[in-house]
Amino acid sequence: METLVLASQSPRRIELLRLAGIPFETVKPDVDESCTCSAPDAVTILSARKALEVCRHYPGRFILAADTLVAINGSVLGKPASEKDAAAMLRALSGRTHQVYTGVSVIAPSGNILTESDQSDVTFCDISDEEISAYVKSGEPLDKAGAYAIQGRASMWVSHLDGNYTSVMGLPLCLIRSMLLRAGYQFLPNR
Repeated sequence: METLVLASQSPRRIELLRLAGIPFETVKPDVDESCTCSAPDAVTILSARKALEVCRHYPGRFILAADTLVAINGSVLGKPASEKDAAAMLRALSGRTHQVYTGVSVIAPSGNILTESDQSDVTFCDISDEEISAYVKSGEPLDKAGAYAIQGRASMWVSHLDGNYTSVMGLPLCLIRSMLLRAGYQFLPNR
C-alpha cells in the first residue's frame, strides 16, 4: 500500500489509522481553524482547508485530513479554552443528546479532492458536578472537541450512540475507506 499523508498530529487519528493498517506519515497543517458556519458545514470546510494546505507541500500524494466538532441544539462546542470552559461544556452535555460531526477530505495524486462528512448522535447520562470536576482535573478534556474523549474516561457517560464510534473519535474509518477507494487508493498490493 502507498503511504498517505495524514494532515493531522492528533493521537486519536494516528491510533485509528494504525489500527486500520494504513501506512501513513503525519504533517501538521498550518491553517486558520476558525469558521462561523454551522458544525456540519464547518467540518467539511476545515478538513478541505487542512488537506489543501498539506497538498501544496506534498503534491502527487494521497492526502487525508479531518475535522471534528460537537454541537448541541445547533451551538458548536469546539475545544475548551480553559478548565472552566470544559466544565461548562460537560454540564451542557449532561443528560442530553448531542451531535458529533466529522468532516473528511481526501486528495488524490491527480489533485482531485473528495470531501464528505459524518454525523453521530451521542447521548450522555446525567453527570454529577463532582464527576465533571474530577474529569476536568484529569486534563483529558482540554484538547478535545466538546471537552470529552469517547475512548477515554467519558465513555462511562455514553448511554447511547447512534452512529460511528470511530467518527466520534475523529476519523470515520468506513467513510475513509470508501473515499480512498474512490480516489484510486490501492488497499491491496499489486500482484
